Amino acid sequence: MIVISDEIKSLIENNPLALATVDEENKPHCIAVSFVKVFPPDKLLITDNYMVETIKNLKRNPNVSLVVWNPNWREECVGYELRGKAEYFTSGKWYEIVKKLPENQGEPCKGAILVTIYKIKRLTSE
Repeated sequence: MIVISDEIKSLIENNPLALATVDEENKPHCIAVSFVKVFPPDKLLITDNYMVETIKNLKRNPNVSLVVWNPNWREECVGYELRGKAEYFTSGKWYEIVKKLPENQGEPCKGAILVTIYKIKRLTSE
């Protein structure tokens, strides 16, 4: 089982991430997401406030890739690629959690994306 370490959790919860999906023609689609929450040992929770293409892609193909890197990457470039399988919720436990997040106040909060991570790859400039 994959376990998201405290170091990776801190990077995820304190920095924007790139979230990549694949469309119906197997072409990549990548967006930036922020305010991602880690639910140990292996889950990420992302709010859908304004996503359109990403949600269409997830409904066809739940496989995703996310990348996060440290903010001082010019001095010490360390990041992680996380691969996982996404589920989309417009009701229930996960949706209720994202609706209550302070950063979502005043946002449309259309849904919740729960990603179960199955692979973590460390990325460095070395």
